[in-house]
Amino acid sequence: MIQILQLDVRGMPQDWITPEDAATYYATNSVAWTVGSVIKTLRGGHNACTGLQSRIDVHAIVATTGASRINLFDAVPSLSNAKLFRRDRMTCAYCGGHFDEGHLTREHIVPTAQGGVDDWLNVVAACRGCNGRKANRTPEQARMPLLFAPYAPSVFEGFLLAGRNIRGDVHDWLISRLGSHSRWTNPSFKVGQHNYLQ
Repeated sequence: MIQILQLDVRGMPQDWITPEDAATYYATNSVAWTVGSVIKTLRGGHNACTGLQSRIDVHAIVATTGASRINLFDAVPSLSNAKLFRRDRMTCAYCGGHFDEGHLTREHIVPTAQGGVDDWLNVVAACRGCNGRKANRTPEQARMPLLFAPYAPSVFEGFLLAGRNIRGDVHDWLISRLGSHSRWTNPSFKVGQHNYLQ
């Protein structure tokens, strides 16, 4: 399925939308600017006077006019297992092994049974074996030190984590807006080293 990245007029990501949703913005003159190539042309009816068929060329990134729904400084992406596993590069925070999504779990650093919260700064990806071994203990109690620390993704990183089948030009546009703390932009990310963190 084709995804269009919808931005506000300032360039803040707002949503992943369909080409048909984007066409509504084009048809109502609500597109402020676009980025990337035309990725889909939608065709409509024929004009009774001219006989010409209407068409809308939809770009990969569409900035729309109107009020922003997401504030860059207030927004923290919603937490899901899929986003968490991508943030941590499909790597277990305890053994450093690389796993597919079916073999990873959301692991609470401070267990919920000990008052730990379910948020970006208290969760890491862990393989099922390490999660079971750590159980309802902290890393210190279980003598299982974290190989890397968690962090809360930025809005731009959140859109990368949430997107499916992201086009290369849209991926590059989002990557160009990430800070050096992101594991997406830091080629020196190595398990067991903490210098890449915020």
